[in-house]
Amino acid sequence: MAAHDYYTNNNHDYYNATPYDNYSYRNDSPLPPVPQQPQSPLDDRTGPYAHHSPQQSYLSASGRSHHDGDPFDDGNAIPLNGRKPNKYDSANTISPVLPHEQDDPFVRDADPRKKKRRTDRFAPGQKQGWFKGRITWMVFILTLAQIVVFVVELIRNGVLTGTPIATKPSFNPMIGPSQYVLINMGARYQPCMHSMPGVQDSAVPISWPCPNATATTGDSVTCQLSDLCGFNPDQNPRVKGSLDKGPVPNQWWRFVVPIFLHAGIIHIGFNMLLQLTLGRDVELLIGSVRFAILYFASGIFGFILGGNFAATGIASTGASGSLFGILAITLLDLLYTWKERVSPVKDLMFILVDVVIAFVLGLLPGLDNFSHIGGFLMGLVLGICLLRSPTAIGQRTSDPMYTHVADQNDRNATLKALVKDPVGHFKGRKGVWWAWWLVRAAALVGALIAFILLLKNFYVWRGGCSWCKYLSCLPIKVGSTDWCRIGNLDFTSTATNSTSKRSLLELTRDVFELQN
Repeated sequence: MAAHDYYTNNNHDYYNATPYDNYSYRNDSPLPPVPQQPQSPLDDRTGPYAHHSPQQSYLSASGRSHHDGDPFDDGNAIPLNGRKPNKYDSANTISPVLPHEQDDPFVRDADPRKKKRRTDRFAPGQKQGWFKGRITWMVFILTLAQIVVFVVELIRNGVLTGTPIATKPSFNPMIGPSQYVLINMGARYQPCMHSMPGVQDSAVPISWPCPNATATTGDSVTCQLSDLCGFNPDQNPRVKGSLDKGPVPNQWWRFVVPIFLHAGIIHIGFNMLLQLTLGRDVELLIGSVRFAILYFASGIFGFILGGNFAATGIASTGASGSLFGILAITLLDLLYTWKERVSPVKDLMFILVDVVIAFVLGLLPGLDNFSHIGGFLMGLVLGICLLRSPTAIGQRTSDPMYTHVADQNDRNATLKALVKDPVGHFKGRKGVWWAWWLVRAAALVGALIAFILLLKNFYVWRGGCSWCKYLSCLPIKVGSTDWCRIGNLDFTSTATNSTSKRSLLELTRDVFELQN
């Protein structure tokens, strides 16, 4: 009421004497100096003529000028929501809203005027629940698809082996289907994807485990490779065949499908927890389209890298590569906005602890740490391309004024301006701007080259790396078992027609005996 009385009981004689706030109605002599235009929308006019300025500014949506006060506004009131003023708040902004001088003209993150992030990992604000605020469609669709696929895995394992959880020939510690069912459903398994020494050029027939295997001997291990992988029998290896002339399996889609497969309840539980928390934060930050590009590129690259350097007998599944790409872009965002964070060191420690723990777990026998490494590296490289410019660079590359100011609220305004006037759009750019975009272009080209070279090596060159195995294993021996040899296919000849398999921690070293 005090604020209301102040504004309503103010001296109205001046306004009655000068009905249109026009200086032609002034009778005093000499005239006082005309107040200067504000240099910033946040300028505070407290001079003796604060109420006498002519109406020269834009009108807001409510018809009130920038200098008019709201008669029901109390500038000294305590905000009820406890939120700090935002640069885009209507009370602090002249309409039309101009773009912030540090906004990236091409790579623009989600509009801060239209969203609130769930946590303060990227920006301070009120926390949101999983189903509040802007819907993160990609995270929810991917999560739903992966849960449905996992249920199908359990059903298929139950149909083939009689129980949804693998207990024979060994128990799955992840509490899920057997690795043979996972291979049959699309896990990354090298013998199903390309020619391999000792397989396509074998001098004797090879017996492979069947998808319904519940034992290490007998009928459970008398199938052909086509039965295990699910491809045409014409592509089965031939005795004394060739690595180059075929027949050669080519299930390239096993680089993509494993993103939706998981080894067990524990596996999918941890992955979905990270995806629904950190993944949702990242999608809110960069938008659904860029999130999808990051997610699939990181996951696929992780499986390609593992296909080149991981143990040949590992059936690799899971969205871990994609989630490591999300971790990488979170780290980049932290470094980009370091000075704007309330506690950047604390945020950095959380990210580093997550990464270190995951990498250390990837050194255990039978796990594909290369998928983690590949996803993280691809996330870093694509993050440079997909994220906005770092704050420090944005401050040095303030954009020139453009003629399409009225379209700045449209997320596609920059693209439209580029198409209409490409020369004018790049005119006046600073050297730092060009240098940073050269870095972005180099990162994108580097990512494409990495994809091409690794695929070429996987299918044609078949080059190896003697020391790379130590990125995915520890040089430890338990009895006669070398941890760094677990997961490698090893074929040995016997005088019998039996086939055996030895395993350690389920995803381990497969030893298939050749039939004489």
